[in-house]
Amino acid sequence: MSNASRRGDQAAAVTIGRNEGERLRRCLESIPRSIGRTVYVDSGSFDGSVELARRRGAEVVELDMRAPFTAARARNAGIARALEIAGGELDFVLVLDGDCELASGFVERALSTMKADARVAVVCGRRREKHRDASTYNTLCDMEWDTPVGEAETCGGDALIRMSAFREAGGYDDAVIAGEEPELCLRLRRHGWAVRRIEGDMTFHDAAMSRFSQWWRRAVRAGHAYAELYARHRYWRREVRSVLVFGLVVPALALTAAPATGGLSLGLFGLYGVVFVRARGHRRSRGDVARDASLYARYCVVAKFAHLAGMARYVASRALGKRPVIIEYKQASTVG
Repeated sequence: MSNASRRGDQAAAVTIGRNEGERLRRCLESIPRSIGRTVYVDSGSFDGSVELARRRGAEVVELDMRAPFTAARARNAGIARALEIAGGELDFVLVLDGDCELASGFVERALSTMKADARVAVVCGRRREKHRDASTYNTLCDMEWDTPVGEAETCGGDALIRMSAFREAGGYDDAVIAGEEPELCLRLRRHGWAVRRIEGDMTFHDAAMSRFSQWWRRAVRAGHAYAELYARHRYWRREVRSVLVFGLVVPALALTAAPATGGLSLGLFGLYGVVFVRARGHRRSRGDVARDASLYARYCVVAKFAHLAGMARYVASRALGKRPVIIEYKQASTVG
């Protein structure tokens, strides 16, 4: 598990996006000069993102959109180009979503963590929602990303990755349309590598979610990820079981048994109160104020049904032999 090339540690940044516009400009500007090269991978933008990235000095890879698009495919293409530019001598790669700005000092802290422990393959930090209070849905995103510091099971779309580990695991799986980061981290951990979240800010994200329909589609995407990773690796068992119980079994039993029980079976809906109380207690233990904890818990209940829709979508695609297509929730930004 060597973590340095003969010419010293070399790093590159790979950011991916589609119609991120002004968000992409801020992302590229936040990447420090200590990163040797930035590669931007575009997935069919029509908002001028490609031209913007080139003006900012990034190497641009335009994906062939005749092939099915996934974020995993975009990241693999960007990393392959970064390796090509570096002549194969690349020790670390910083992956970023194009709607995120990098926090000052994260790269240095992440590199220090990598060098202190040769078994660490992925380092991430705190992703924050840039406009947390702009909408209920932005607040929920910010809370979702507040995970414990230390050894972790997975990372999100932003992280510093050790290239030797990335190669050993085989990179991202191009076919995974959602949850590609947990899928990669799972394989890394099975190879004996570790994923670590360090203290401090990593990125500032711009979810730009102002409508319930956007939140719903994002939750559907999460449900699709649950189903796909369970089918592939038997991962997320608890999450899949919970969705099936509260998204399908409880309402089905409560409603179908109502005539025979004189309506008593409708009392099963009280189980959603248990979900609410547990979720609220979890968030309170993480230090959230009561109002935010209650908000998060309410949406945990609603999310069971969105997750079920996503799981059903995956199962239907698989049964029909169709390749799943990406589930988007954001609108195109504009280039300033």
